[in-house]
Amino acid sequence: MSDDARKVIIDTDTAGDDTQALLLAATSDRLDVEGVTICAGNVEFDYMVENAKYTLDLAGATDDVTVYEGASEPLVKPHDHATHVHGEGGLGGDLFPDTGIPSGDQHGADYIVEKARENPGEITLVCIAPLTNVALALRKEPNLGELLDEVWVMGGNVNCLGNITPAAEFNFWVDPEAAKVALRELDVTLFDWGVTVRDTAFDADTLARFEESDTDYAEFFAEITQSVREFNEESFGEDMTTQPDAGLVGALIEPDLVEESGTYHVDVDEREGLTRGYTSVDENDVTDGEARTSVIESFDGERFESMFEAMLFEGSPEAGL
Repeated sequence: MSDDARKVIIDTDTAGDDTQALLLAATSDRLDVEGVTICAGNVEFDYMVENAKYTLDLAGATDDVTVYEGASEPLVKPHDHATHVHGEGGLGGDLFPDTGIPSGDQHGADYIVEKARENPGEITLVCIAPLTNVALALRKEPNLGELLDEVWVMGGNVNCLGNITPAAEFNFWVDPEAAKVALRELDVTLFDWGVTVRDTAFDADTLARFEESDTDYAEFFAEITQSVREFNEESFGEDMTTQPDAGLVGALIEPDLVEESGTYHVDVDEREGLTRGYTSVDENDVTDGEARTSVIESFDGERFESMFEAMLFEGSPEAGL
């Protein structure tokens, strides 16, 4: 890890795609993972906690990185898990870690606030889960945005179909109240479902190449993507995976992966019903809302794939750049 590595806290609802983001971050010389917080989302809460610890242990990072348990349910609404995509435990259906590694002694939101206060202007908050912990942290520290360096969010669907309903992406659908608060009160860089589908998909040929490696990381990737690949084949007739969370972390490791972005007013529909979690992105500036969300619109998928492959095969994402 270099002396000028970016300090990050990763807020996650650890299923398979999140684990790959954790591996990228933990193996990168350009990121310094200060801690990991867990938020209600993909699967049962205790599974997500253990999945994060298992992944950090696989990366040899558990001596330096502690997992903090955060919100075990959204602010207001009940939600459904995504076990139909990720398997019951979140790691493909057959892997249920029981690491015995203790969690940190703080609530995840409290940890975020404490670290931000102790390191003003130095921490990047990496949000690859519903934004419940972030909203709770804002309740405790309204000046959180001024204390953090940057806030990056995987979530929303920028004028495209969602992945949990036609109107919504999963993270924003799970806790739309929290997403609304976070986008209203923080300057966010948004990595949405649209750019995920367009620029982070691995096709069957790429997946077959990954399967040729017998490294621990590659074998882990093959295991945790089994249920996702089956879901995509049944739903879309295609053997492929998408990497929403790893894509965001890839952009933090190598900012030049972001090819185009725009700054817009972004809001979230928190109402129950057909449009719960809908992401309103005012690309044509027709509302009177403040344009403060930086939306990633194009991402270098080829370089990202090389970075990801280097992480799986060599244990270093930078080796692929």
